Amino acid sequence: MRSLKNFNVFNKKVLVRCDFDIPIDEKGNILDDFKIRQSLPTIQYLITRKANITLISHLGNPDGKVGVKLKLDKIAKKLREYLDFPVAKADDCVGPEVEKYINTMDENSILLLENTKFHSEEIDGDVSFAEKFSFLFEIFINNDFADCHTFYATIAGIPQYLTSGAGLFLQEEIDNLNKIINDPLKPLVVIIGGEPNEEKLNFIDEICKIASWVIVGALIKEELARKEMLFKNQDKIIYPVGFTDSFDIDGSVLEIFKEKISLAKTIFWYGSMGKIEQEKYSKGTLFIAKMIAESGAFSIIGGEKLIKLLTGQGLISNFSFITSGGEATLLYLSGEKLPGLVALE
Repeated sequence: MRSLKNFNVFNKKVLVRCDFDIPIDEKGNILDDFKIRQSLPTIQYLITRKANITLISHLGNPDGKVGVKLKLDKIAKKLREYLDFPVAKADDCVGPEVEKYINTMDENSILLLENTKFHSEEIDGDVSFAEKFSFLFEIFINNDFADCHTFYATIAGIPQYLTSGAGLFLQEEIDNLNKIINDPLKPLVVIIGGEPNEEKLNFIDEICKIASWVIVGALIKEELARKEMLFKNQDKIIYPVGFTDSFDIDGSVLEIFKEKISLAKTIFWYGSMGKIEQEKYSKGTLFIAKMIAESGAFSIIGGEKLIKLLTGQGLISNFSFITSGGEATLLYLSGEKLPGLVALE
């Protein structure tokens, strides 16, 4: 898989798939611009090399219908603030007006196309929709790891028609996640919390093959008991024994977790260990965060709520890498082939 730095982008028309699917309020105001900031190094790299830059992304799930709240105007404004560079905003992502703008733009501006999910063809993975972009650009760069597990037209379809590669953040995601699954420094401790779902349970079963220990939260423990589910490497699973309140984890349980974390050389943590939306239930999660910082291990953290909490507490910089991949991260670490990555091969 080629990356952005393998291309000569000078004066080339480059389409960059970004992950601007960020938290917003009922009026469409941005609540957290973390993903926008993750996109900046790729965009800045292209600016310094005089590329003609067009950005594309989706926001929310409008199901193929235009919704005012899900327009990308406020994201364009935020990009202007961070880049200190002109960023124009199109009213659509395809069509004559978009084509006209792209064919006349130069290296002194950036164009942000409108929400791709305003078109049902994007959601359906319609390659004829993807083909519409191939006539306008010379290079496609995918910087959206979080959506690589889904066959969206602008994720997995466009590389069928354009010379393509990975953006700087997508490449960084892969490089860091590979440190978990490709001969990691041992002991490898995996911590998985939050609400249980099929992806998490499958991930636990797969990661147990290489992990030294897998620590699970109370909600996942309850789900496993309900399903009477056992893993292939059951002896590696560490549960919050004797603890029934799923809102947080207490001192005795934390001491058990602390012992394993202190021995770790590599740590992957995804999902909180309590109902951290309420401050009184965040103590266990914050305790674990501090233990990881003290361990000195290579550490990766993921999960939107968990990242938000630790950012607010000033603890996020203690981690080696922050993955924003969500479900894509768990699937990648489980050994699944992600359509967006396969398309770049």
